[in-house]
Amino acid sequence: MSGVVHRMGVFKELDLALGATSDEEKRLRLAVDAATSLVAHCCHAGFTVNDGGTLTTRASSDEVVRVANDLQQELGEGPCLDVMRDQDTLVSPDLQHDERWPRWGPRVHAELGAGSMISVLVHTDAGSYGALSLYAARRVRFESDDVAIAQTLAAHLAMVVAAGRESDQLGRAVHNRTIIGQAQGILMERLDVDAAQAFDYLRRVSSTSNRKLSDVAAEIARTRVLPDATVHQG
Repeated sequence: MSGVVHRMGVFKELDLALGATSDEEKRLRLAVDAATSLVAHCCHAGFTVNDGGTLTTRASSDEVVRVANDLQQELGEGPCLDVMRDQDTLVSPDLQHDERWPRWGPRVHAELGAGSMISVLVHTDAGSYGALSLYAARRVRFESDDVAIAQTLAAHLAMVVAAGRESDQLGRAVHNRTIIGQAQGILMERLDVDAAQAFDYLRRVSSTSNRKLSDVAAEIARTRVLPDATVHQG
């Protein structure tokens, strides 16, 4: 029972810590550290992003996960390349003899001393964010409780990362709207136009210069220098 109480306490502390930081890198680091604390057999943990078959280790407890990911990339096989929404948890009780990864598994076992692993997709209905991977030492196998804890941890992380990204996107949208409003005000004063005409000016400059409208607005707001007036007249 003491183990259950300990895990509940760690999860509570993790939730508070995840909610208290707005930095995604810190959130990932907290989750990785929690994995090694919550899962009894976990020696190494990491968070990996699979971007079109290119693996990026965003956070890891040590170099073992990074090297394991590099091997997956080199060999073109491994759990982080395979984990997907319809199979969001992959467990290997024996990496040395796992037929799914005949080259990667034996090398991870021999070179990194890993005996088994768990890889859980971190995702919400809005999308996937990466995979949380846990490794155990040779001659050690993860148990069903370990898998359940890893899945719970991945779910916690997914919700916090999703909420953080939504908050960041909202913040950027508000910031961009403010900058665009400032630029419109400058244009209205300089060109003696109304708000709609000022916005149309920004839109056309954006299209002509192949730049984001918010970037054009930010430059005008910062420098108070207008782009070539011929864009306005075109």
